[in-house]
Amino acid sequence: MPVDMPVQDVVEQARRGLASVEHVPGSAKPDALLVADGVRRSFGGVNAVDVEHLEVQRHVITALIGPNGAGKTTFFNLMTGFDKPDAGRWVFDGRTLGGVSASRVAKAGMVRTFQLTKALARMTVLENMRLGAREQPGENLFAALVKPLWAPREREITDKAMQLLERFKLDTKKDDFAGSLSGGQRKLLEMARALMSDPQLVMLDEPMAGVNPALTQSLLGHITDLRDSGTTVLFVEHDMHMVRHISDWVVVMAQGQVVAEGPPADVMADQAVIDAYLGAHHDTDLGDDALLDEGGAIDAEAEAEADAEIEEKP
Repeated sequence: MPVDMPVQDVVEQARRGLASVEHVPGSAKPDALLVADGVRRSFGGVNAVDVEHLEVQRHVITALIGPNGAGKTTFFNLMTGFDKPDAGRWVFDGRTLGGVSASRVAKAGMVRTFQLTKALARMTVLENMRLGAREQPGENLFAALVKPLWAPREREITDKAMQLLERFKLDTKKDDFAGSLSGGQRKLLEMARALMSDPQLVMLDEPMAGVNPALTQSLLGHITDLRDSGTTVLFVEHDMHMVRHISDWVVVMAQGQVVAEGPPADVMADQAVIDAYLGAHHDTDLGDDALLDEGGAIDAEAEAEADAEIEEKP
């Protein structure tokens, strides 16, 4: 980001840059933050991910959509070090991250949330937040024995955590156990905790799944705030209303491959997208949110997919 340019101008410049991008799978972006090439992952002979080329533009919101089983979560797992590919390489902000552990990926500035939230239920909300911070000298066995070595940093982390909890309207819950939060509040907590490491790219895996409608608008606002503050956002979502409402660019996956890319309005009218989502139901309007979101059925399938695909490393 140019040091002499306001964040809002940088974001607008990045969004305008998408106007010249071809609406084809694997299109080159003016300022790509993440570039993946030849990434493949199979399970039992089935290609879960087969991405020839994909670029994610810096400082914008990119939606990754597709039917269940399209490989979206597996792609997230690969990019963030929670799974290993059979082939391929990817570069994040000029740094090759293939084969790098999840913790090192996070330190590089790429963090993700999960379909099923990973808040530690028996720790307080504030304690969960502190876990997301970088550079904690108290994690060193010897430094931990000498309070002056870690206490100043602990205060900085706590102050930052409280600022984020206030931003996400969770400050009144700081002393509550994370397990006592509602599903939507846990989504907010996970998003807030991700920001503790000041990431360049936040990857949100179905942020709206299982969220009470009362919190939906709040989550939408927080996601657009991330972009407007200079953070790049890549999210997986089934809710087409949300995709149309907040995304600057949409990437469509089907059977592990990228089948379409473009602005939301154009992608929704793409025949490849209609085929991917509706299969034999070609006479059904793609814009029917009830069909695409499918309520609890989609959420249940997403949870099953997450359980099968996500294997967190210690």
